[in-house]
Order: sequence, then C-alpha cells, then structure tokens
Amino acid sequence: MTRASEPSRRALLAVAAVAAATGTAGFAAAATPAGAAHTHAGPGLVDNRAWITYADWRTGTAKGTRALEAARPGLVIATPAGTADYTDPHTGKTATWEYATWTSPVHRLAVPATEAIASWNARTPAGTWLQVELTGTYSDGTAAPWYVMGRWAAGDQDIKRTSVDGQKDGKSSISTDTFSIDDAASGLRLVSYRLRLTLYRSPGSGLTPTVWRLGAMGSDVPDRFTVPASTPGLARELTVPRYSQEIHAGQYPEYDNGGEAWCSPTSSQMIIEYWGRRPTAEQLAWVDPAFADPQVCHAARFTYDYQYGGCGNWPFNAAYAATYKDLQGVVTRLRSLTDLETLIAAGIPAITSQSFLKSELTGAGYGTSGHLMTVIGFTAGGDVIANDPASPGDDAVRRVYKRREWENIWLRTKRYNASGNVVSGTGGVCYLYFPANPSAGQSEALKAVGVR
Repeated sequence: MTRASEPSRRALLAVAAVAAATGTAGFAAAATPAGAAHTHAGPGLVDNRAWITYADWRTGTAKGTRALEAARPGLVIATPAGTADYTDPHTGKTATWEYATWTSPVHRLAVPATEAIASWNARTPAGTWLQVELTGTYSDGTAAPWYVMGRWAAGDQDIKRTSVDGQKDGKSSISTDTFSIDDAASGLRLVSYRLRLTLYRSPGSGLTPTVWRLGAMGSDVPDRFTVPASTPGLARELTVPRYSQEIHAGQYPEYDNGGEAWCSPTSSQMIIEYWGRRPTAEQLAWVDPAFADPQVCHAARFTYDYQYGGCGNWPFNAAYAATYKDLQGVVTRLRSLTDLETLIAAGIPAITSQSFLKSELTGAGYGTSGHLMTVIGFTAGGDVIANDPASPGDDAVRRVYKRREWENIWLRTKRYNASGNVVSGTGGVCYLYFPANPSAGQSEALKAVGVR
C-alpha cells in the first residue's frame, strides 16, 4: 500500500469533487474537434493525445532537436540550442548541461479538462536526462504558465528524478505529477495544451536521450460516490508473475521506507515480466543477494521520486516500464470494468489505483487510502482476478474480488473514510504497459479504451 502521505498527493483525484460542476451523472461521449488527429474520446470524459511517429516528431517547434526515422521513431539532440546550469535540489550539486527543446503543436482537448497527466517513454544514457513541461489555455481565454511535469532520468547518478512542488498560478496547480484546476466548481477548464520537452546532455559528450513517446491525458470526471454496475462479458485469466511488496518491508528504507510502500513498482514489475522483460544480473548486482525478488527492489529504486519521497509517481512508473526493450507505458483513465475486459481479452493486463475501507472489499483484509494492484483477468461470474501486492507472500498475491465492490472502489471519485469524512477516490486511473509494436488485436483494444 502507499505511504501515509499518499492521500494528500492524490487529493487531486477528487477532480471530480470539483467536477460536480458538470452536472453529469456518468461518463458521456465527447465530440472530437476537426483535425485533432490521434485523439480518442471513447472512454468518455477522457482525452488522450500522444506524439509517437516520425511525422508527429516533425510537427511542433524544434530548437536543436531532430526527428529520428527508425523502426521506433523518436526525438534526439541534433545540435544543442545552448547550455544551462541546473542545481539538483536533492544533492545541492550544480552542473552545466547542453540542451535542446521540442515543443508540441497546440492540442485542443476534446474534453475540456479539470486535470492533465503527462506520460513519456525514453532512453537516457548516463550523462543525459530530460524535462517535460505543460502549458495551456483556460476556458476564460487566459494562459497557464509553463509547469514542470517531471525531471527524469532512467538512472540516478546524474540527477535525482523529481517532481516539482509549489507550482501554481491561482487557477491551477501541480500536485506531484498532475495538473489540476483549483476550483472546477467555478466552471473553469483547461481547453488546450502544449508540451515542451527539453533534452539535456553533458557538454561535448555527443550523447543524447531518445524519446519515443510523449503525450498527456486530460480528463473531467464527474463527482460520484458510486458508479453504475457493468455487465460481465469475459472469463479469462492472464498468466502474470506474482510479487508481494510485503516481503520487502524494511529493505532499502531510503526508497520510501522499504517495501511496505512499494505497491506501484511491485505492480509495474509484475507486468514488465509478463511481457518477458526483466533486469539483467548486472543491473541487479547492487541488491543484497539475501533479498528475494531483487527486481522489485530495482523497480522501487528506479521509480523513486526524490521530491515526492515515494515510488508512486504515476508517469515515473510508466517511464520505468518503457526503459525495457520495446515496451510502452502510459497513464490513463478507464470508464468501467468493460474497458478492462477489452484489454484482458487482447492479452493486456492493467495496473489500477483504488482506495477503500476494509469493509468495502471482501477478502482484502485491509483498508487503504491509496493502493495499486494488477488486474489479470475475470472469473466466469465476472469477478475481478487481481495480483494484489499487499499480500503476505508471493503465493498469496492472486486474489479474486467481488466485481461490484471492486468496480465501485476503483471508479468513484468520492468516498467516506473511517472517520466518516468525505475524501477523494481515484476515478478509474490505471497504468497500461504494452509492446512498442502491438498486434492488430492489441491495437484495437487500446484504441477502444482511448490509447494510441
């Protein structure tokens, strides 16, 4: 389960708390503006846009970057636009870096949004790192500032990957990895955005990050304590490795006090290995050989957000997954268990975020203010089969949870805590990891849930 500070960081997920202004009782279809390529509003009040093709990378504004035409197209440094000093707030070290930038075209949201979450997939060799920023236009015609959505490197030797606190303009703010409108009940929304990618390298090194995917999910999910029940439509279980976070309790406390808080990287590692990828022996050499499942320790270290002080930064987990050969990772929202059935039918498991009282999820044996688990299938009766990392050991990870209970705790945006106070729910958030070249069936399933 997540650490104690998770609820405040995830309070933004109440989006809907605020989204009550929409007056919508559930998800509704949204029209796609003319010319808004690669936008899918299929999942309802969610808009996904991703830049991933050679043609995509040749749009926008490049200053020192170039599009890479390859089997997996990307963006790299060509000729640096200049140099900049960066003082790492977590080490105090100041270093000079060459940099180049790419700024996306304006993307007009099919769903004017109360929040937005960026995702990126990249390779950052030692001596390189990247920064992702977002700006946009509000529904009142004013502009948001450039917000830092993440400073990231696959490793942790050059910079400490980090979110940036304290970013706000009186209309919106950044909570770790998420842009959110401060008072959506006012009716204010984000109607369009641009993303800016800055690639950094050691001066004179000739190195470059390679970015394969950059995008964002904008959403406006209505306020709700309950959601309509979906009808079971699939009986299938995927064979996904089972890992417990609990067996790592006390290990490497510098990464969020050890395994007790590692639900996100543990879930990520399960799906990474489902796709046949895992760290090499050399990569795991730093882990104490006495520890079981050392790859979970590895995932915790390399998803850790030094500002947040935890491993639950959503885009950092997706980016970690994409450091493995030919994998992609995105953060999105889904509308129902029907969407998850669509993915499972195509062989794509999902990592979901939910919060609940012990009494609200039969068989869990615990309550949580924020927790990630992996959905791997459905029983013949439609119940959810999940690999739950909050289990005492690997052999106890596979769980079957009642469909109606599970669907509600995942999709609601408001709930009552043990004290009877109203707090936020997660609103259908999930991570999806899938091949860089998905099969036709996988592509169709992803498209059906709004992901390109």
